[in-house]
Amino acid sequence: MTIDASKKSIILVIDDSPTNLEVLCNFLDESGFEVWSSLSGEKALQRLKIAQPDLILLDVVMPGKDGFEICRSLKKNSLTQDIPVIFMTALANTTDKIKGLKLGAVDYITKPFQAEEVLVRLELHLRLRNLTKALATKNEQLKVEIKERQAVETTLRELQQDLEQRVEARTAELKEAQVWLVQSEKIASLGQLVAGIAHEVNNPVNFIVGNLGHIDRYFEDLIDLLNLYQKYLPEPPTEVIDKIEQIELKELLSDLPKVLNSMHIGASRILDLSSSLRNFSRLDDAGKKVVNIHEGIESTLLILGHRLKARPDFPGIKVIKEYGEFPLVECYPGQLNQVFMNLIANAIDALEDKIRSQNIDDKYANYQPMIQIKTEVIKRQVLIHIIDNGPGISEEFQQQVFAPFFTTKPPGKGTGLGLSISQKIVVINHSGQLTCSSVIGQGTEFVIKIPI
Repeated sequence: MTIDASKKSIILVIDDSPTNLEVLCNFLDESGFEVWSSLSGEKALQRLKIAQPDLILLDVVMPGKDGFEICRSLKKNSLTQDIPVIFMTALANTTDKIKGLKLGAVDYITKPFQAEEVLVRLELHLRLRNLTKALATKNEQLKVEIKERQAVETTLRELQQDLEQRVEARTAELKEAQVWLVQSEKIASLGQLVAGIAHEVNNPVNFIVGNLGHIDRYFEDLIDLLNLYQKYLPEPPTEVIDKIEQIELKELLSDLPKVLNSMHIGASRILDLSSSLRNFSRLDDAGKKVVNIHEGIESTLLILGHRLKARPDFPGIKVIKEYGEFPLVECYPGQLNQVFMNLIANAIDALEDKIRSQNIDDKYANYQPMIQIKTEVIKRQVLIHIIDNGPGISEEFQQQVFAPFFTTKPPGKGTGLGLSISQKIVVINHSGQLTCSSVIGQGTEFVIKIPI
């Protein structure tokens, strides 16, 4: 194992024993290193003021200043403090080794030397030394690059400010176009996704529901058969008795109907959800349709049901429905369902924010989050009220809630497009109105008005 002669590293060996010094220097020279030697630490310190090696091998026990004192002096000097120091010692005292490492040494070599061990340790610490130097150089280059980038960024900021001033007049138009683009893409994508999920779920669930009826009958037949066995064979063999006890037959026969009933309920729930998803998406409704508004509201509530339920950190939201009687309404069902989704989801967000803002001790003591949905007909108009008892919206923000990209939510929690899109759907597509009224600390009410 030798070092490339074109990349010789300089090793300074400090040892008061001429014999050790000669042996070590010859070995290092043959291994491809450039070797400097010194019989005393004091002389070595003088020499180091003129030139510095890449690594120092330092004997611990020496007359005059010992290795520890020499190492302390090396680490105090800015010229030599970064040079790796490896102690050479015949001592096996752990305390002395710890002392040397605390002074700044990187390693120990034990006498008598093992040639391969010495070479491996030298190459390791020289490699680390070179990497450290490379990193330091890289850091300096990075500092220069950072300064250059900062200058460029300053120029870019100035140009950007100038550009923003020039395009300010166009911003409103671009936002308006973007709102409609996002709205159309969002509704189309959501409709396709929801309709696809509903379709894929419907077939296997119908298969399960259809077979559950057969399972009920099979189970009843098996129970009748078991009863006949028990009637005519009241004392079965010991092996059968053991198996009955092992499977807890009595409890099994009691629990199985309950399990089957739970499966019926779960499958029915999935079918309801699938139907609600199809109703919500209305993917096949290209134009206006005459529909039951309440079905769209119910579908939306079912889809958002997981957010309404109680959780360990949330008491759950009580939904109060006060549906009035009115005829079917001509509208774009999918778009109107999107409005319901935006308004109810925003109400849930507001209620969750109010819970988080309350003190931990009285978080649920005197507060029940609620959403009230009320429908009525006034002067040939359908009115849908969506009311929450959340934190409310300030008068200043009430004037901006329908502005594109305006949001009071933290970054990443909302685009500020939901209410703007909802207003466009109600006002432009349905010739209606969407209004907001709120009182800080009491809650918010949105009212949708659509002509019949």
